[in-house]
Amino acid sequence: MGQGLVAKSQLTLEGTGPEFQMDVLGSHSLWEGQQLVRSAEKYQRIVQHGTQIRSAHAIHEAIKGLHEGAIGDIYLARGLCFKWRDTIGHAPQEPVPAGVHYDLWTGPAPLKPFTRNRFHYNWHWIWDTGNGDLGNQGIHQVDVARWGLGVKFPNRVSAVGGHFMFDDDQQTPNTLNCAFEFDLADGKRKMMEFEVRHWITNSEANIGRGDLVAGKHRFFGHHNTIGNIFYGSNGYLATGDEDAVSYETWLAKDEKSGPHGHGGGDHFANFIDCVRSRKKQDLNAPIEEGYISASLVHLANTSYRLGRDLSFDPTTEQVIDDDEANRLLRDGDRGYRAPYMVPTEV
Repeated sequence: MGQGLVAKSQLTLEGTGPEFQMDVLGSHSLWEGQQLVRSAEKYQRIVQHGTQIRSAHAIHEAIKGLHEGAIGDIYLARGLCFKWRDTIGHAPQEPVPAGVHYDLWTGPAPLKPFTRNRFHYNWHWIWDTGNGDLGNQGIHQVDVARWGLGVKFPNRVSAVGGHFMFDDDQQTPNTLNCAFEFDLADGKRKMMEFEVRHWITNSEANIGRGDLVAGKHRFFGHHNTIGNIFYGSNGYLATGDEDAVSYETWLAKDEKSGPHGHGGGDHFANFIDCVRSRKKQDLNAPIEEGYISASLVHLANTSYRLGRDLSFDPTTEQVIDDDEANRLLRDGDRGYRAPYMVPTEV
C-alpha cells in the first residue's frame, strides 16, 4: 500500500491481539518496511504480505521446479507489468465528498486540496501517496521474480523511464525499465529486469494472449501482460499473475514444451490458519519477504527520481555514499504529518 503502514484487514483472537494481512506494497518507504518487520518480530505477531500469488499452487510448483533445475542454472528473471491504463486527465479542486474524513484518509501525507486524482485509486500515481505501477501491480511480479531467482537484496539498481504520451496529473512514470544485480556468496551474479508499460504493447512468452497447453487457460486478459519469465542454461519458464495462476516451460535450443500447470490457492485461509496455530513459519508470504521485495520497488523508484544508478549494501540496508538516496528511502521525500507518525522506536 503506497500511503504507508495501513492494514488491509484485522483478525483478533483472544489473548493474541491484532494480526495483519498487509495490502500489496505495505510501505511508502524502505524505512517503513524495516519498522514493520521490527514490530512484527518484537510483538510476535502474525503478519502476512498481500502478494496473493505466493499462495497459488501452480506458482509454488513452478518455483520448486526452478530451484530444482527445471531450466538449468537460472541467471535472469524478467518481470512484466504491461497494463493498458488510460489517461487520468486533469482533475479540478472540489469540496470533499460527504462522508469522507479526508484528513484521516490522507494520513501521513501532506494535506492538499481535494481532487479526484488525489483520491481513490489514482492516489497510486501521486508521489505523496503512491509508488506508481511498479509498486501497485508490479510488486506482485517483483516478488515472484526475486523468489524464483532465490535472492534477497540487490547490490546495484538502475531505473530509467518517464511519464509519456499523456498530459495529465500523473506524477509517477507510466513507462519504466528497471535492472537489479545480485552478487552471490559463491562469487556468481544474477540479474533481474522489470518493465512497466502503460498502453498499447505486445505480449511476451504467451503471457496475456497465449493459451496454455493444458486446459486452455489464459494467463491474464486480452490486453494486459502481467507475469514473469525466468531464463536458465537449459530453457525458460513463464508464469501468469495472481488472477491467472499458470506456468509454462520451454526447454533446450528447440524450445520443446516442458512442465506446465494451472491452479490457485487461498491466501487468506493460509493467514487465518497461521493466526490460529501461531506458526509464523507456515505463512506463504511472511512480512520479511514482502519487505525485501518492496525494497526493490523503493530502490528502483529512487534511482528513477534521482536519475542515477544506486550501489546498495545488503548488510546495512543503505545506499553506499549517497545521502540523498538514503533520505528518499527514509521518508519518501515527504516526511510525516502529525499525528500520523510512524514511531522511530517500535
